[in-house]
Amino acid sequence: MRKLVAAALAVLTAGPALASGLTIDVTGEGANGTITVDLFEDVAPGHVERITTLAAEGKYDGVVFHRVIDGFMAQTGDVEHGKIGADLRRAGTGGSDLPDLKQEFSDLPFDRGVIGMARAQNPNSANSQFFIMFDPGYFLNGQYTVVGKVTGGMDVVDAIKRGTGPNGAVIGQPDQMSKVSVTE
Repeated sequence: MRKLVAAALAVLTAGPALASGLTIDVTGEGANGTITVDLFEDVAPGHVERITTLAAEGKYDGVVFHRVIDGFMAQTGDVEHGKIGADLRRAGTGGSDLPDLKQEFSDLPFDRGVIGMARAQNPNSANSQFFIMFDPGYFLNGQYTVVGKVTGGMDVVDAIKRGTGPNGAVIGQPDQMSKVSVTE
């Protein structure tokens, strides 16, 4: 009986704990709808705390998807330069007024729907920007922090307006996160 209970506990506790999440309302020329996300607080507690803090403060509301590469990912979260009404040519170059984060790399793979933190060349430079994977990107494994996974609305993610060129810069009006809310 003890082995059966231990086995059941192992199944129930496998994988990252889902402590909190987000709902992301997306509007634009490409995507319109809601994305739900489970955040992996036990895998990347510092990064999850940052995202939930910025979301709770409304900092992500109105931020565009500035870098969108078909077959790869959609990047957003530049709360400094990525809001509608700002000079969007600078979108992707900023962060928040909070300090950069120390990396929290894990062995979780970058599967379709995984949320990762964007960063510069320095592994300890993530701040506010994150990306959602359209397709697996296993070359990112162990090099970027996994913070969560989409649990609903992948059709909305798939509809996000694509960028052009090797950097995936979105031309014209990009789709935006009109409202980002923290869920429990």
